[in-house]
Amino acid sequence: MKKIIITVGLLMSLFRGAYAQTTSAEKENYEKRKLKLEEVNLVTSYYGQDGNNSAVTGGIGTEKLSDFANSIDLKMSFIDRKSRQHSIVADFNIDHYTSASSDNIDPLTLSSASRSDTHIYPSLSWSMKNDATHTTHGISYAYSTEYDYHSNGINFNFTKASRDNNREFSLKAGAFFDTWTAILPAELRPSGYGSAAEGDRDPVAYKPRNSYNLALSLSQIINKRLQVLITVEPAFQEGLLSTPYHRVYFTDGSHTVEKLPGTRFKLPIGGRLSYFMGDRLILRGFYRFYADDWGMKAHTVNLEASYKITPFVSVSPFYRFSNQSAVRYFKPYGQHSKTDAYYTSDYDISAFTSHFIGAGVRLAPPGGLWGIKHWNTFELRYGHYMRTTGMVGNSVPLAVKLK
Repeated sequence: MKKIIITVGLLMSLFRGAYAQTTSAEKENYEKRKLKLEEVNLVTSYYGQDGNNSAVTGGIGTEKLSDFANSIDLKMSFIDRKSRQHSIVADFNIDHYTSASSDNIDPLTLSSASRSDTHIYPSLSWSMKNDATHTTHGISYAYSTEYDYHSNGINFNFTKASRDNNREFSLKAGAFFDTWTAILPAELRPSGYGSAAEGDRDPVAYKPRNSYNLALSLSQIINKRLQVLITVEPAFQEGLLSTPYHRVYFTDGSHTVEKLPGTRFKLPIGGRLSYFMGDRLILRGFYRFYADDWGMKAHTVNLEASYKITPFVSVSPFYRFSNQSAVRYFKPYGQHSKTDAYYTSDYDISAFTSHFIGAGVRLAPPGGLWGIKHWNTFELRYGHYMRTTGMVGNSVPLAVKLK
């Protein structure tokens, strides 16, 4: 928590000066080009988990992990000669994690190369809103890199609203093209196969993984209190869908690496209700059904209430329930047969029920926070996660908005 507070303090001091420069020295240039900085969002968070079903060691062993993440995004806009509003969002994210289970990829060393890593994933998006036609369309590009993979993604979106803006249809389509380093457990590496560690000159295989996503949604304002949203989000993946350093143990005591099909089709269908109970209370409910061709089915229910203690201070308790069945290729430690076509002991795709409960507090005074005029919003949340498999996790995100 101390790291989070220090990070936000540094970011606030940095952006306070940057924002002042933008609104003074560069104000004239922005006005001439009709480009303005709408807002700056800063998010910092901590997540920690622990459990005893690590896939790296075949479904047993520590799942202890900690992740510290920071995100900065800049939202800018301008209006062109045809009175269309253009929005540009530049987003930069960086996570640093340590994982005890990843350290077991190579148990012969004190610390394997992937025990800790830094995940960097910037993105850039553009959209244009045309009030005359009630349409918005845009495009975005995302890049992601970590120790064992690189990813490039592109997304397109289109939105059409009704004339009275009470109904809105949205379509999003995207593709992600990943390259994975096929890191193998130390004892299962063929002769001459590298570890992918820095300084190791032995060759390592690189495998592709491509993902294609489509999202269709329809929102409708029923009345001044009730809003409804329905979504369908089919997705298809192909390539290396297993994780090469996940071990699988057979009934005879021997072991190998995880093996899964090279394609996967997913179909989530969801619905959201937002109900405004006067000026102080908003109730939100979300349900999602998920199914895929690996045999998994899942149900998720999310409930959240936002209550205004004052016009500028609100609290938001939330609860999420999820239940899923296992993929047909999952078996616990030591229960797979060598005659199985595919096999995994990854408890993320096993059968379990999970609960996520927590609350958030949001401050948004009209004159800014703590004497900083452009410090528009401060929000702190805490969530506690529990699985029936025994895994537990805690998350603390903190968000700041400059506007």
